[in-house]
Amino acid sequence: MYILLLFTLVSVCVAWLYLKWMHMKSYWVNKGVPQGPIHPLFGSMTFLQKKNPGKWMQEVYDQFKQSPYVGIWVFWRPGLVVNSPELARQVLVKDADVFRNRLLRSGQRDPLGALNLFTVDDPLWSSIRRRLTAVFTASKLRGWHELYQSKVTDLVERIRTDNEKGVSVNLRSLFADYATDIIGESSFGIQCQATKNSSGPLRAMTQEFEKYSKWRGMGWSSMFFLPEMVDICGFSFWPQHTVDYFRKIFSMMVKERGGLDKEVDGKRDLLDALLKMRQDALKDNQDMNLDILVSNAMIFLQGGYDTSSSALMYICYELAYHPEYQQRLFEELSQAKEKLGGREFEASDLAELPFLNAVFNETIRKYPIMGWLDRVALRDYQIDEHLTIKAGTVVYVNAVGMHKDSQYFPEPDKFLPERFLPENVKDVLPYTFMPFGEGPRACIGKRIGQNTVRYALAAVVLNFEIRSKPGELEPNDIEQDKRQMFYAPAQVLSVDFVSRK
Repeated sequence: MYILLLFTLVSVCVAWLYLKWMHMKSYWVNKGVPQGPIHPLFGSMTFLQKKNPGKWMQEVYDQFKQSPYVGIWVFWRPGLVVNSPELARQVLVKDADVFRNRLLRSGQRDPLGALNLFTVDDPLWSSIRRRLTAVFTASKLRGWHELYQSKVTDLVERIRTDNEKGVSVNLRSLFADYATDIIGESSFGIQCQATKNSSGPLRAMTQEFEKYSKWRGMGWSSMFFLPEMVDICGFSFWPQHTVDYFRKIFSMMVKERGGLDKEVDGKRDLLDALLKMRQDALKDNQDMNLDILVSNAMIFLQGGYDTSSSALMYICYELAYHPEYQQRLFEELSQAKEKLGGREFEASDLAELPFLNAVFNETIRKYPIMGWLDRVALRDYQIDEHLTIKAGTVVYVNAVGMHKDSQYFPEPDKFLPERFLPENVKDVLPYTFMPFGEGPRACIGKRIGQNTVRYALAAVVLNFEIRSKPGELEPNDIEQDKRQMFYAPAQVLSVDFVSRK
């Protein structure tokens, strides 16, 4: 009797799996949408933990670049990869109200990972975004000039000291130290010294952020592509000991400001804005618990330091292999410095230097921090006259694919900053260059990231010649870390900094 029951259950499961498999194979085909090979259990996600998702997105784009979209299976969930700038605009901007949420999320057992601007859905996302926008205005950032100047002075001295000691520079670590200080002091008012000595409470945290074990890699893969498994497997966005540590730091910071209930205007820094956000929400009878504040403080720390340090790392590495561009940048900076008559660069000065900004933009074109932008359709949506997708379908805008399409950027594997000079940038087709995202969910910290990179790059190039080290990988040979979701190198990148006379 039991054997018969077991046989029946197994038969039903096998039949269900078979029908599900046949549905997956025919779903996009019946809609006239091209689709690559799929696995009966993993769908199109067999690449996870085998190659970087950004690399996989680029391969999908190259294979189906003649089609504006490609059907995929995110495990057993239908997904659509968008390869068209026109459709990218539709999804990210024109019809953003249909695509307000992302698939990415953490679980109920991980409140700090689930309640920040990066992972949370509407309506909480809109509330947080609206309340924090005031921190990132141009006028607010102008007040950070002295901080930037102090930290780039420390950065130059750090490189000189390392040279004297014969220390081989790890570019990622060096610029992570600097960027952690910028975020720590500008956002939380904490005095940080990581640029000088790679230490401090916040740097201890960002060093933990950089560690991706096999388990953490699986956790992040789940959050990005199969969030239903996060609670089942007990994954968390950040290591638990890091969360516990930051809770203590956050409590100390709040106590120094006079506590959660002390009235603030929200204009001082990110911490001030978070406190004001909670106070305003309580006045409006909205739920805004402490976890929301801590979660958003942590995501700004990670997002702020990680993106800026990665950009600086790749810029210096490319300049080491392109001395002609490095010399051109040095001359632009030197001439601009001379015109200032001894005054230090300010953010507005650096924003007006065409070649400096061209180098920055070309780097984040070639090395976008995240290679795609995911959105979930809240209702049935007509993509074009041929295709309507169902509510719940996840859509991936293939940013890295368009960044590296020779139709939009000739010789895309070459580092060519002149693409973004004023006389050429007009030829860049809208929505083919999206390093900070587009639309309502575009990166809120864009201006901070730009300033952090500009100040550091100007100081480094004016004081040092950047040279490649014998035996190091050529830029195009850099492998991307397969455990991470972001476009991070799998190996240490190092250069020589030679002091200029």
